Amino acid sequence: MRKDSAVADDERRSRARHRMNPSASASSNNEPDEELMRALYREHAGPLLAYVLRLVAGDRQRAEDVVQETLIRAWKNAGQLNRATGSVRPWLVTVARRIVIDGHRSRQARPQEVDPAPLEVIPAEDEIDKALWLMTLSDALDDLTPAHREVLVETYFKGRTVNEAAETLGIPSGTVRSRVFYALRSMKLALEERGVTA
Repeated sequence: MRKDSAVADDERRSRARHRMNPSASASSNNEPDEELMRALYREHAGPLLAYVLRLVAGDRQRAEDVVQETLIRAWKNAGQLNRATGSVRPWLVTVARRIVIDGHRSRQARPQEVDPAPLEVIPAEDEIDKALWLMTLSDALDDLTPAHREVLVETYFKGRTVNEAAETLGIPSGTVRSRVFYALRSMKLALEERGVTA
């Protein structure tokens, strides 16, 4: 009976050692690195995933990537973990948290990527039509008398009211109204001669 309890105690101690440092048992038995990875995964992947899910606001795919990266780093640092005393989990939790923080920082530093496809669908503004319209308008303005041209420039192009234009030009506001009326008629005819219709 005592022999059985001694064996059970040895098994319990061995399991406790494995739980505290799964890589220790793998290295002591010279098991392949695959077994170390399996042991890390079996012991720590579930709780680590639950922890990381909270850090990444429930994004399961991202959490799984973080857990995988954490376990790979543990596997790469197996020598350090062998020398450590106690559980490996605090080290894994710290590494996972740092991976999440680094990922967040890198997304903040890099501008958000945008798919250029929608830009290809949007037609570019045709500057040639605009330039031709401005040339035609300027040419039609040249056909007007200087008095008609200056009232149109003051009221339509500079956006002044009739009273402001009258004050600027030094003429009565009634004269400005009259000139604007006849200038617009002349402008309409000049544009029609150039093929522009209303």
